[in-house]
Amino acid sequence: MIRYILDTNICIFYLRGQLSFDKFISGKWRKFCCISEVTVLELYFGAENSNNPEKHHEAVSAFLQGLTVFPVSKCAFIYAKEKTRLRKIGKPIHDEFDLIIGTSAIAAGLVLVTDNENHFKNFKNIEMENWAKD
Repeated sequence: MIRYILDTNICIFYLRGQLSFDKFISGKWRKFCCISEVTVLELYFGAENSNNPEKHHEAVSAFLQGLTVFPVSKCAFIYAKEKTRLRKIGKPIHDEFDLIIGTSAIAAGLVLVTDNENHFKNFKNIEMENWAKD
């Protein structure tokens, strides 16, 4: 049933009220979406680094309720292959978190929902959608 993996930036847009998933998946988006363990780390870091950590930690925790979290270990093989391939073609990804999130999408056969399509444009066999565009 899960079809999408959400990049961190899409989650942040949602948490800031800049994006309504209802617009895309008729109000039941949670059963169609997951996030990477890396996104969980990034969201909690952002909350801790904010001007109101307690409020933002609560918002992140509420957002994560019932949302499937994709384990990083499930993309290990694809991660190694893709990181090596990108390095060999002279287009290495220097953001390890993006590399993990992108290879998680590939490993699980999911559509990566991101506003940073440029970060993933050289990935092999990745499908992307940008829900932040009008």
